[in-house]
Amino acid sequence: MLKPFDYRGRAGAGTPYRLRMYNAPIENITLASVYTRAQQDLVNRIVRSMASGEDGYRQLSRGGTWDASGSFERTGALFFGRPDAAGEPYAFVFAGHHLTIRCDGNSIPNVAFGGPIYYGHSPHGYNRANIFFYQTREVLSVYEALSPAQRRRALISRNPGEQEASVRFRAPGERPGIPCADLTADQRRLVQQVMRAVLTPYRREDADEVMQIVEANGGMNQIKLGFYSANSEEPWDFWRLEGPGFVWNYRVLPHVHCYVNIARLT
Repeated sequence: MLKPFDYRGRAGAGTPYRLRMYNAPIENITLASVYTRAQQDLVNRIVRSMASGEDGYRQLSRGGTWDASGSFERTGALFFGRPDAAGEPYAFVFAGHHLTIRCDGNSIPNVAFGGPIYYGHSPHGYNRANIFFYQTREVLSVYEALSPAQRRRALISRNPGEQEASVRFRAPGERPGIPCADLTADQRRLVQQVMRAVLTPYRREDADEVMQIVEANGGMNQIKLGFYSANSEEPWDFWRLEGPGFVWNYRVLPHVHCYVNIARLT
């Protein structure tokens, strides 16, 4: 189904739909309701091409369940703009329960993934049944490697929020947490392992573009790591990597929600 590139819905205001993050099919338009079986197969091929092979597809599909969507046919996909016209901007957005991914053929340059993305899974993030548990595990390895003084700098009491508001790019003084520049070499290597882990589901080209953008914006030393605690039984409920043009906002409890926004600023 095709919409104008900057489609904003019936009200015609706010963020263009191609850049929003969704927890269900856009405007409740499911694949089953508008696409033939052959077209659904083509959409599935597009989604597979956006993943890093079968394991990446397994993660994005949450083991083929599409989380509460329950089936691929109950997810949704829309095209924005003119993918059939050379030189015209376009975007493909695929959305379902706990998932928004997109691609745009670099219609907007220097923006990773074609714009903000969202992923999640219903089991809580400390549960091995969560398909993204390995990401929590990698972050736990960083937290456990911090000294008591470093943990005090990294722990934050307030909630970082979610959805579009949580991934706006903030000024340096607004970014809490401990800078990677203040970590030891061994600790920085652990943060790099986190970066590799969170990029695992996505195709190599997208992962490479993320790291190129990070370098262009000042490198990993500009990234801060923060842990947000709500006094639960676990050490923290959110973790967040944040720097110039970079937000990876990951809610662990009560279940995983992760909002991502990455763009080159200069």
